[in-house]
Amino acid sequence: MRLTTKGRFAVTAMMDLALRGEDGPVPLASVSERQRISLSYLEQLFGKLRRHKLVDSVRGPGGGYCIARPLELVTVADIIRAVDEQLDATQCGGQENCHDEHRCMTHDLWSTLNSRMYDYLASVTLGELVTRQKQKMAGRLDAVLEDKRPLGPHPQPRRGSRDKATAVA
Repeated sequence: MRLTTKGRFAVTAMMDLALRGEDGPVPLASVSERQRISLSYLEQLFGKLRRHKLVDSVRGPGGGYCIARPLELVTVADIIRAVDEQLDATQCGGQENCHDEHRCMTHDLWSTLNSRMYDYLASVTLGELVTRQKQKMAGRLDAVLEDKRPLGPHPQPRRGSRDKATAVA
């Protein structure tokens, strides 16, 4: 079973686009920079995503890409299929000729895994992934803003600064 870089990068880039696309088109250069994916590779992937009507492109200044459908209607399987990613755990590519031109003993096992894997990816929407990511990001923000200093006696001002304040008053 292989999910190659092509599929992983496509899903990652689509999530980035979905997280930042509420305010308008997102330039691929910014996705490339944030996700550390080659711009030319993203251009190839987004050409395929556009042909499968998962994204729309906007040309010109302020242009970029937008998700073409509601996030709840875009599944991970849609994205992976759009970039020609094959999810196949069989050795024969589903041809049933893996053992001297005959079907191997474990063919049904791997075929069932293919089906379950596809069913799972078809059940996960871009909307769900974005919601989870936003919750994670909000949790991190809360952790950053939380005051984790121990409660206890407050530090006393240094004597030198107190004496100066008294002398001035």
